[in-house]
Amino acid sequence: MQKNRGLPSNSASAVGGLFFAFLGLGVLVGRLPLAVVGLYAGASLLAFVIYARDKAAAQGGRWRTAENTLHMIALLGGWPGALLAQRVLRHKSSKASFQVTFWATVLINCGVLGWLLTAKGAGALRSVMAAVT
Repeated sequence: MQKNRGLPSNSASAVGGLFFAFLGLGVLVGRLPLAVVGLYAGASLLAFVIYARDKAAAQGGRWRTAENTLHMIALLGGWPGALLAQRVLRHKSSKASFQVTFWATVLINCGVLGWLLTAKGAGALRSVMAAVT
C-alpha cells in the first residue's frame, strides 16, 4: 500500500511559484523590499540542501539533522524550499507529526508576512532594514 505523500511535487512547485509571484508583486507595488524575496530564496535553497543532506544521512545511517532545525528553517522563510524538498526527495512527507508542525510554521511565517504588509508592519520592517543597512 502506497503512503499518502500529500502534494505531488508539481503541486509543491506551483505553491512555491505562486508564493514567489506574490512576493514579486509585493515588491512591484512597493509593499516589500527586494531583500525579502532574497531572504525567502536563500532560506528556501538552504532548506532544500539540508533536506537533501538529511535524506542522504538517513539512507546511509549517519548523523541526522534535528527536526527542530528543519522546522526553524521553514519558520524563517525556507518553507517553499522545504515543501519542494519533501515532495521531490520524498523526505519527511509522510510523518504526520512532522507535517502538522511544518504546516504550523508555514502558517506562522505567512501570518508574519501578512502583518509586514500592513502599515504597522511595513513601518517596523523599514526600521529593521534601516538598522541593518
